[in-house]
Amino acid sequence: MKRREFLKTASVGTVGAVAAAATLPMPAIAQSAPEVKWRLTSGFPKSLDTIYGAAEVFAKAVAEATDNKFQIQVFGSGEIVGTVQALDAVASGTVEMTHTASYYYWGKDPTFAFATAVPFGLNSRMQNGWMYHGGGMDLLNEFYKKHNVIAFPAGNTGAQMGGWYRKEIKSVEDLKGLKMRIGGFGGKVLQGVGGVPQQIPGGDIYPALERGTIDSAEWVGPYDDEKLGFYKVAPFYYYPGWWEGGAMLHNMINLNKWNELPKSYQQVIRSASAEANVWMQAKYDALNAAALKRLVANGAQLRAFPTEVLDACFNSAKTVYAEISGQNADFKKVHDAMMAYRAEAYLWFQLSEYTFDIYMMNQQRKKTI
Repeated sequence: MKRREFLKTASVGTVGAVAAAATLPMPAIAQSAPEVKWRLTSGFPKSLDTIYGAAEVFAKAVAEATDNKFQIQVFGSGEIVGTVQALDAVASGTVEMTHTASYYYWGKDPTFAFATAVPFGLNSRMQNGWMYHGGGMDLLNEFYKKHNVIAFPAGNTGAQMGGWYRKEIKSVEDLKGLKMRIGGFGGKVLQGVGGVPQQIPGGDIYPALERGTIDSAEWVGPYDDEKLGFYKVAPFYYYPGWWEGGAMLHNMINLNKWNELPKSYQQVIRSASAEANVWMQAKYDALNAAALKRLVANGAQLRAFPTEVLDACFNSAKTVYAEISGQNADFKKVHDAMMAYRAEAYLWFQLSEYTFDIYMMNQQRKKTI
């Protein structure tokens, strides 16, 4: 067939196909891309641009991947509901989703803590490995289903600092009677060594420290802590934050709303959540060093927790894990899986990451890099 005749025949066929399609129902691709508008309530104030900002990164990625057909409006903590009410609001369908720390809800069930961080648990890389490839996400979503939510990793602070103290911590004795603002599971472990955990919202921590209502407080790390000004009223800045070796944030979504979404939109949420997960820790890693230098220049005094203190807290954590595991089957199931993963992960990290990092840190101290 000559080229001109071929093109003519092809054109006729194409016109016929278009005409036939006009008589059929809307194509499947159009049906699978509906207009959807959701609301997301953050567990954090807008002033904390990194931990709050990850929700905005997520929402922007969802919109761009769907040509703005799936829009998620982000609200700061308290604009719709407060942080502690967010889970109930999502479960009931008052809002479609929240971006928050799952361990805020450990009072409902301590199993919630594993999704964020537990004392002497996983570092952030291990947390990712366990979630994405070690069965952690499936285990937790099996648990979340009982609360009518599904969740996906959407941020990590990395290992946190051990908080701000009005006085030095030189021994376990110094923890006895210590009133500390500390969230979730870490407070339970602190109680085991004589501390007195206090549940105080972020905006109320500074005045409580200033007045001496509390003796110490933990938040995240240098970048966020600098904004909150704790160094002005509690100069001793301790490390490491043994209760949060890798604090992971999640997008927690109403299960009914999730099931209503087209599969393509569900995949967009997974992908956008993963983007937020990487973005948050990358930003903290990029900003914390400079913030730490500024804090020290402004009077913050860095201190490492004595080994005696860490050992006492480690043993307290094991006691708490055993007690709760004996009473809560969900907790035991997730705890045993995470700790088995932790044991295997440290076999690798002590050979690779640890030895490389220690060598390079020594070079940094020698000022050769």
